[in-house]
Amino acid sequence: MSDKPIKRVTGLGGFFFKCEDPNAVKEWYKNHLGIPTDQYGWTFWWKDADGNDCSTQWSPFETKTNYFAPSEKPFMMNFRVHDLEALLEVLRAEGVTIVGEMERYDYGKFGWILDPEGNKIELWEPSDSSFL
Repeated sequence: MSDKPIKRVTGLGGFFFKCEDPNAVKEWYKNHLGIPTDQYGWTFWWKDADGNDCSTQWSPFETKTNYFAPSEKPFMMNFRVHDLEALLEVLRAEGVTIVGEMERYDYGKFGWILDPEGNKIELWEPSDSSFL
């Protein structure tokens, strides 16, 4: 590992929260706030400081979801990161609780950590430049 400081969070990748009826919640946000929801919630697109296309996901989840486990909190944040594997190494060395194993998908790599209050945080390294 180099002595060069590692780039950590580069932006907000998503905000996920639990609710009793995700479909009704998505419909409410669509009707009252004009959010163009789909089956996952809402993906909104923006440009970073370098002009790259980026996305952030807003998604309601069923109250009974296990996706936020081991956290029992009603929300989970997703942060965009530059080099997930290197960041997880650094975080592990710093004593941060790593949850599960890193996962790879066509659209990027994912890892999970807990903050000091037990909030689960999802770390996402997008694989496509349109998600950077």
